[in-house]
Formats: sequence, C-alpha cells, structure tokens
Amino acid sequence: MKNLKIAIAAVVLSTASFATLAAEPVTSAPLNAQKIGVVSAHASNLSSLESKLAQKAEAQGATSYRITSASGNDRMFGTAVIYN
Repeated sequence: MKNLKIAIAAVVLSTASFATLAAEPVTSAPLNAQKIGVVSAHASNLSSLESKLAQKAEAQGATSYRITSASGNDRMFGTAVIYN
C-alpha cells in the first residue's frame, strides 16, 4: 500500500513538472526573450500541425514559440520561431 502511494505521488509530481516546462504559444515575440531557432512540421490538419510544432519547440528547449506560417489543404505545412 505504501509503495502504491509513493508510485502515485511520483506520477503526479512528474506530470506537474513536465507541464511547467512546456513551451507556451505566443502571438508576438516575448519581451526579454531570445530567438533560438525555427522549427517546421507537416500534418493532416491544423490542430495536429500546432501540436507537432509545440512538441518540436519543447524538444529544442524553447520556453515559447510563435507560429509564423501554416498552409496547405490535405497536407498542412507550418513553421514556428522558438524563443528562450
């Protein structure tokens, strides 16, 4: 029983820490933030494209990202500037 409580606590704490590290979408360049690069992705719809760009921004260590382009019909393509 004690091991179960510890395991649940570990899962809850690890999820909370990942949520605080996730890159946040922004509509303009954040003040006092430095541009650290650009990411791009392909997807079948806009929602998936936004998700993929967010994942790539987070993987690059960005604290925020701004989607700069999204185009396509059946196959979406987009880019985002990432900031730290």
